[in-house]
Amino acid sequence: MTERGITPSQTVGPFFAYCLTPDAYDARGIAGREVATADAPGARIHIEGRVLDGAGEPVPDAMIEIWQAEAQGRYPDTTGNVAFRGFGRAETDVEGRFVFVTVKPGPVPGPGGALQAPHIAVSVFARGLLNRLATRIYFADEPANAEDPVLALAPPERRETLVARREAEGVYAFDIRLQGEDETVFFEI
Repeated sequence: MTERGITPSQTVGPFFAYCLTPDAYDARGIAGREVATADAPGARIHIEGRVLDGAGEPVPDAMIEIWQAEAQGRYPDTTGNVAFRGFGRAETDVEGRFVFVTVKPGPVPGPGGALQAPHIAVSVFARGLLNRLATRIYFADEPANAEDPVLALAPPERRETLVARREAEGVYAFDIRLQGEDETVFFEI
């Protein structure tokens, strides 16, 4: 048996999305934009946003994954709760737009047992990226943001890049900027 060296990294695109994003490929049974159905307990929300490159141009072929707790702050288990998946995927359209339909998450335990502010974990996959980018969505109307230990890790002047704006009742706007001015804070994982 011969030993092989390290293989080079590949970018995650342009063909990575096939069968990963259900809307673009009519792939049923794959986690999609609807993370929680209408009968899931909690405040139903829409998260609408765009993925933008360093020049502010839309990224038309990114994939966004989200993972979150339900309204009571519990992550989904394997008991078969089909009303709340806790996980979703969406592709961006030609304008870089994406949308998720879910419920506003509750607070979850964090480092040292302290409660974290309600948030959604986000992964971004796109052409030109060697690895996924990890970030979070916090909510502008959430008082617990001031005490969140993970949000506090971001420099104060950049924390707003992690906070979704409330646009209307049940609608939050959250843009992801991959580079440049107002680049979204990304976390090492």
